[in-house]
Amino acid sequence: MTDQKSPKGFKPGRRTFLKGMGVAAATIAMPHVWVPNKALAQTEARGAAKHLIYIRLSGGFRFSAAFNGDTASEFNPFGKAENVASATEWGVGKLFELAGWLNGDQGAERAALGMRPVTEMSDQMAVLPCVDHEPLSARADGNHNTGLQRFNTGYVGGGTSFLTMINYGLRERFALAREQGTVALPAFSLGDSGMAMGAGVYAAHRPPVMQGDGFERFGFSAANTLPDWAQSMASSVDERYRAIHHPQNRAGVDAYMQTRAATELYAEIFNDEILKIRNNSDEAIDGLSNRQLATIFGDSRAARNIRLALRLFHFGCPAVYLNQGSYDMHSGEEAGLPRHMEELGRILSGLEVALKAMDHPEGGTYWDNTLVVCGSEFGRTARGSRFNSARGSDHAGDYATRWMSMPVMGGLVTAAGNGGKSFGMTRPSDLAPEGQVYSYRSLLKTLMDALGCDHREFFPADRPFDDLFA
Repeated sequence: MTDQKSPKGFKPGRRTFLKGMGVAAATIAMPHVWVPNKALAQTEARGAAKHLIYIRLSGGFRFSAAFNGDTASEFNPFGKAENVASATEWGVGKLFELAGWLNGDQGAERAALGMRPVTEMSDQMAVLPCVDHEPLSARADGNHNTGLQRFNTGYVGGGTSFLTMINYGLRERFALAREQGTVALPAFSLGDSGMAMGAGVYAAHRPPVMQGDGFERFGFSAANTLPDWAQSMASSVDERYRAIHHPQNRAGVDAYMQTRAATELYAEIFNDEILKIRNNSDEAIDGLSNRQLATIFGDSRAARNIRLALRLFHFGCPAVYLNQGSYDMHSGEEAGLPRHMEELGRILSGLEVALKAMDHPEGGTYWDNTLVVCGSEFGRTARGSRFNSARGSDHAGDYATRWMSMPVMGGLVTAAGNGGKSFGMTRPSDLAPEGQVYSYRSLLKTLMDALGCDHREFFPADRPFDDLFA
């Protein structure tokens, strides 16, 4: 790889700089007694978001054809969109002009609800063109296995997934809800167990993994069929089993007990009509009915997961992860990418409409309280050509593979005046960075910080950043 530049690190503001000067002075004055303080590094938006929709564009995504489109044709063979929303700095790919879902009678209904092509709403999202999945590496990681490990956990061989970190980081909030006799659902992974890993102290905080979009099989409580004395006896057995274990070895027992307790606690919620997203109900929930959500998003797997995510949020769920598309197109990308991109455009447009139309139970709209982020395990490349010999693209060690140009959408972004902004840029001819380069782990930590998570145990070498919200 040629013309490689060293990625820039986190750019400290005045407050961070002064804090660092104070630490340095203390170190000089008492080098033999000073111990680093595990203070919580945080952003101006700490705790301002209540929900996160985290979408994996599965298989490795050609980001330069979507969110960094102002590049050479070898990186974006489809071209850049025209007539985008004013004040849009990021390169909107031409494929986002596709909006067949606005055609016909149903399309007119969607337009009446406010849906529009991504080109017309590009000022509602910010883009980070250079998110580096491994800043300390000399080359991009173009391996599906290790690339996905980085995406799920932040590291190759990482044992704790991002959603597990979120649930662990919000453990005090969940405990408080239980003490108050209320229920706050944890983060959910919709269809992918790779986002539900965790061992030791983190095991009890692994997110539920949903296969499909129905909770019917969770609505039955076996414990409630037992008499009171039997329930009491079962509980006593669990407590005695826990007591005989050393405190350091109780994580697995706690995980079992909490999982069983959660099943009982959540049974009523899982049987609620609100979560039956295919019931075609006209009853408005938080401002939109299940029928309207189906009209907006459609009935593909990703669309159903988005609809379910919005309903899970009603019950306090902080984050949902899902897959969209199948972008591992080593062949047929020229014809196949437009189809998947059109669905992605519909999801992004639909989320803008739905989140702004839905009233949040704690005040404001869901748009005010939700972040939407898209990523993948790596970008895609054709190694100097528009497509490879099979009219597809691959993944290697170059910039096209390395950079994930990740969009971030939601009220926190637009309220800060950052809608349409590009935080960084690449040189069109070779994608060399000409602006800010972000650590992938720093982005994950920033999202956790916005949700109010305690993230001090995760990614200690990376800091959250304020750019999106300041």
